Amino acid sequence: MKNMFINGEWTEASSGKTRNIINPFNQEVIATVAEGDKEDAKLAISAARKAFDHGEWSQTPATERGKKVLHIAQLIERDKEELAELESLDTGKTITESRADMDDIAGVFRYFAGLADKDGGEMIESPIPDSQSKVVREPVGVCGQITPWNYPLLQAAWKIAPALATGNTIVMKPSEITPLTTIKVTELMEEVGFPKGVVNLVLGEGTTVGNELAESHDVDLISFTGGIETGKKIMQTASGNVKKIALELGGKNPNIVFADADFETAVDQALNAIFFHAGQVCSAGARLLVEDSIHDEFVEALVERTKRIKLGNGFDEETQSGPLISAEHRAKVEKYVEIGKEEGATVLVGGSRPEDPELQNGFFYLPTIMTDCRSDMRIVQEEVFGPVLTVERFKDEDEAVHLANDTIYGLAGAVFTTDIDKAERVSAQLRMGTVWINDFHPYFAQAPWGGYKQSGIGRELGKAGLEEYTETKHIYRNLKPEPLNWFK
Repeated sequence: MKNMFINGEWTEASSGKTRNIINPFNQEVIATVAEGDKEDAKLAISAARKAFDHGEWSQTPATERGKKVLHIAQLIERDKEELAELESLDTGKTITESRADMDDIAGVFRYFAGLADKDGGEMIESPIPDSQSKVVREPVGVCGQITPWNYPLLQAAWKIAPALATGNTIVMKPSEITPLTTIKVTELMEEVGFPKGVVNLVLGEGTTVGNELAESHDVDLISFTGGIETGKKIMQTASGNVKKIALELGGKNPNIVFADADFETAVDQALNAIFFHAGQVCSAGARLLVEDSIHDEFVEALVERTKRIKLGNGFDEETQSGPLISAEHRAKVEKYVEIGKEEGATVLVGGSRPEDPELQNGFFYLPTIMTDCRSDMRIVQEEVFGPVLTVERFKDEDEAVHLANDTIYGLAGAVFTTDIDKAERVSAQLRMGTVWINDFHPYFAQAPWGGYKQSGIGRELGKAGLEEYTETKHIYRNLKPEPLNWFK
């Protein structure tokens, strides 16, 4: 059992412990992996620290670093089907989605590979005669990276690619329940060939491995994607050495539909917004805000379409939505639906586990729509992270904006209208990192991703995502040095 990669070597957990990885479709054990702890994290951090301080990778010419990162993309494309199958086994998502994820992941590595040598520094005008000033970006150092279970390899790619392209060393900790594709991509990085200690992989729980990454004074940056409460703890723990932090902490994302929207498109996108990957998406459009005049008709159309969503095995090409990730997570979703009903919300469809005998061994929950919702309800304010859509009414543009912004989160949102001026006005007022107009969910490597308010700190993807992994340095040069004779 050698699933952890530390200082260029595959190794078992120091404790010898292992963990079974479960297929959420049928609860079968699909793999047994090493279960690391604090000691393993310390070994990996030490290896990353030594590798960075030695400078072999950080001082490698940027063009060469870019070639290595590009090679990772090429190997992902080569092994796309194997990676997609592992991702669907691990998460329960459809194989079609997993294949699309692999294309996106390869694209992320290609994008950051291309950026690696594009910033040679900037000469700035100095107000002091006979001097030069240059601003350069340098790697942060040792980067602790903690990824979630819903998009295991995609989220890893968003962190690994810019970190390596800029010359950092990394210690990656995937979710303990979905580590398989991260293990595989680490094998691919070993095939590419990096100096020892540049790439490290530690498996284990966040309370042990993740906490050590956040706490260690040898880690210069911590990048975390996950729940808000864990993110707050990481932020507090990381203050020990005032390390840089990058946090993506989810959202409660509004999808605003005006009466003048293209009706069929808006209905279809509302379904995609919430039920894609069983709602286990940080940017899911879990809050639907519909203008009064079309509310009843719109909800009726949604309910009819929702009833037809096919649940099943992700490897069945007809499956449209897979299971939730675990029994514990399904219980959380069920609890929120009960809370919503107690608060006065009405369940129009779903609201229970499916009765289909073929789905009884999996962690399935029916796609659910709840109406009569108010913005002060917990079901509206808190992230459920499941296939549960809440519907609110609004009278006019001002109320739509107010309701949309009435949350601690600010990750993403959408506006559906045929009035482009209205779309631009509303978009400008939404306190969110991404706003879609007449669409929901698209993202790409060239555009930054992250949130306002308690949805997080910093950005991933785009040039901003690269800059997260760098420090800015000003270099001043006196061209005619001579004594000042200030002190005589």
